[in-house]
Amino acid sequence: MAEGGQDPPSVFDLDRLRALIDLMREHDVGEVDLRDGEKAVRIARGSRNTAPVGAMIPVAAAPTPTVPSGSALTAPPDGANIVVIKSPMVGTFYSRPNPNAEPFIKVGDHIEPETTVCIIEAMKMFNEIPAEVRGKIVAVLVNDEEPVDHGKPLFKVDTTG
Repeated sequence: MAEGGQDPPSVFDLDRLRALIDLMREHDVGEVDLRDGEKAVRIARGSRNTAPVGAMIPVAAAPTPTVPSGSALTAPPDGANIVVIKSPMVGTFYSRPNPNAEPFIKVGDHIEPETTVCIIEAMKMFNEIPAEVRGKIVAVLVNDEEPVDHGKPLFKVDTTG
């Protein structure tokens, strides 16, 4: 308890939250994530379908296809050992950290759960997407700078590889 027998004001106080929202508008901030012990609140501006996560990473825009068009048609069939990595959000798919860099991954690469497989830009936030699976990349299903929806298949991974 604070002086005078009153609890200190909580970060979750409605007036404080309104002030944070006003500051977000004023400074064009897209998201604020607050935690106080086990309590948490996330305030995000923009589309409800967009859920930006991760740190901002500068990425210069220059289209470079990573897969020939029609490659999804030649992707290996799904089997019990094939896992599909899907987009966790709506945004723009980037296969590399910048236009002059090599792609994060390519067909034939072995990945671990913490391996970054791509970046998805959502509301000017660049989010590194981890594989969350161990295996071998057998197909890249989207092209660089292609718009993606939540749940869109991005990669196929053979978990026996």
